[in-house]
Amino acid sequence: MPAQGRHDGVGLMAGAQPRPGQRDLTSGPIAPALLAFALPTLGSNVLQSLNGSINAIWVGRFLGEEALAATSNANIIMFLMFGAVFGFGMAATVLVGQSWGRRDVDAARRALGAAVGLVLVASVVVGALGWLFSREILLALATPGEAMPLALAYLRVIFLGLPASMLLVLLGMGLRGTGDSWTPLWFTGLSVVLDSGLNPIFILGLGPAPRMGIAGSAVATLIANGVALAAMIAWIAWRDLPIRLKGRELRYVLPTPALVRVIVGKGVPIGAQMLIISGAALAMVGVVNRYGVATSAAYGITQQIWAYVQMPALAIGAAVSAMAAQNIGAGRWDRVGQVTRAGLVINLAMTGVLVVLVVVLDRPLLRLFQLGPEALPIASRIGLIATWSFVLFGATMVLFGVVRANGAVLGPLVILFMSMFPVRLGLALALQPALGADALWWSFPAGSAANLLMASLFYRHGGWRRGTMFVPEPPEPEEQSHATMEPAGGLRPTG
Repeated sequence: MPAQGRHDGVGLMAGAQPRPGQRDLTSGPIAPALLAFALPTLGSNVLQSLNGSINAIWVGRFLGEEALAATSNANIIMFLMFGAVFGFGMAATVLVGQSWGRRDVDAARRALGAAVGLVLVASVVVGALGWLFSREILLALATPGEAMPLALAYLRVIFLGLPASMLLVLLGMGLRGTGDSWTPLWFTGLSVVLDSGLNPIFILGLGPAPRMGIAGSAVATLIANGVALAAMIAWIAWRDLPIRLKGRELRYVLPTPALVRVIVGKGVPIGAQMLIISGAALAMVGVVNRYGVATSAAYGITQQIWAYVQMPALAIGAAVSAMAAQNIGAGRWDRVGQVTRAGLVINLAMTGVLVVLVVVLDRPLLRLFQLGPEALPIASRIGLIATWSFVLFGATMVLFGVVRANGAVLGPLVILFMSMFPVRLGLALALQPALGADALWWSFPAGSAANLLMASLFYRHGGWRRGTMFVPEPPEPEEQSHATMEPAGGLRPTG
């Protein structure tokens, strides 16, 4: 009888088949697999954005503009918090993906367990400190006085729900590392349905629920994420998915120092990219606001449309990263270049079609937001000048996704900083005397073009192919009797 890997996956043998819900991305046609993997990720992104929009409608309709301003200030803070978990999550996803490609499921579990431990501790500490210092944080953001009590009530509840929110995102990213993009979609959908449905119940105090006002919106989010997280953990255990931890494996949430160094060393630069994007966006808003209310309103609505335009690029970038990581782990470098090319073509098709639709249908779309007669033509011009740059943005996400799949994170960080600040903001400020507000809109394609050029050079000549990320082996116990050793505990792939 041929040798088999253990049922718990500690030593999954080469050639073993993925469990239900997992996708082996190291064999078979690349483009169809990449597209099939990216579409559920795109669905998750759309659901999350729709959830935010629906909740904003509930808050605005029932509680007014001050409440909307309060949630906006709190959401800025939460975006920064998610930047940190995104970095650790991406680092863990790469480690999980490469380990899954090598068929070393124990290493994948150790990587994800370490990330769970880090994120859980960090989110509890940050949540506690955030609750204590919520007022000071909001004052630092110059939250309007009339919105302060509402923002304080909302933000404190959001901080209480931080651990569940962070872990839900992290487990979804870990599942994608094993090639499973459908499970995160289902549980994102569960969270969205619960959050959207519970918002009016807790805001207004319908039925047995207490009337909580704006805090009720945050309570709805807390409950929705908590239920979705518990359900996802139960599903992972029931289906015996590769990232599940049980028995002695639960100790993996207490990571070794070597594994902490790997995850933090790779995760911090990835998280810093989110800070750069946030900083550049805030700086651009400050410049735009100088042109008056109509321009600010037009830019704000355009940003909402762009949030949907960029979703295919983000989904394809995540799919490319997971697929490249598995193939790098499997030693299939011949397929990594094919993954890159397929990602570029799919991005061009999906993002390109979406950009054309948005540009052609810009007036009908903008009228949905009830823009005034002064702001409408401004928003239309912004879209005409800058929306096409998301095709370039998507190509950059593909290249960054591939190099990040082998642990190259500092190069993309430097490139992103250069394209956002010296190029985009520098050109926006330098060309204003000649072009006026148009200088701001032209800075977007200029920054995207510079980003893509530098990313292409790094992809070709950056040396990111050298070396491979490995999950450090845990230290061996000094004494371990045969009675306490798990059978076949030392099995590793033989292929």
